[in-house]
Amino acid sequence: MVSKEVILKAEARKGLGSKHAAKLRLAGRIPAIIYGHKQEPEAVVFDEHDFTEGIHHGRRLLDVEFGGNKQKLLVKDVQYDYLGKKIIHADLIRVDLSEKVKVEVPLVFKGTAAGASEGGVIEEHLDHIEVECAVTDIPEAIDVSVKNLKIGASLHVRDIVLPAGIRLVTDADVLVIACQKPMVVAATEEVAVTEEPTAPEVITERKPKEGEEEAQEEKK
Repeated sequence: MVSKEVILKAEARKGLGSKHAAKLRLAGRIPAIIYGHKQEPEAVVFDEHDFTEGIHHGRRLLDVEFGGNKQKLLVKDVQYDYLGKKIIHADLIRVDLSEKVKVEVPLVFKGTAAGASEGGVIEEHLDHIEVECAVTDIPEAIDVSVKNLKIGASLHVRDIVLPAGIRLVTDADVLVIACQKPMVVAATEEVAVTEEPTAPEVITERKPKEGEEEAQEEKK
């Protein structure tokens, strides 16, 4: 198993608030919070490059040097900017190697679904699951084979093969991925309707009624 551990250096964060955090980010630093094990939360900062490299390589368990001590920390939550590219904040929890933790693990779909070659439409409904395992056994991702997925078939959480020592926490009945029959849109024949042009309205002079003609003569 590839080691998920990496040593990072953290420094105490003196200022708080959004303005101070924004200044830290501009200086290439990432604000974070360390909590857990019934100890007071600690506001810290990490070097942006080192922390980002660790996260992007799927590492979840970190060795962090802080205040002259080395702590085992688990990356619990990472917040990104509005583009979803740059890390702007992180939450880490203190852990012991002997304890078990509940974490969310991404799913990686492997292979080409059999139904896709028949015109089927693949619908992904879930991209991660929650599991419980020892801190040292947290998988970076869980592979899900979809090559046998035919049109009309689906995979649920219960169908995922978990590594040894991993316990499922997510509801087993949750739908993960399905292969649906493509919708067929019936072709409709457009019928051109030719309308006869409407004849323009002809305004004709109205003939005076009986009595009106005599009145007009008198006015003359």
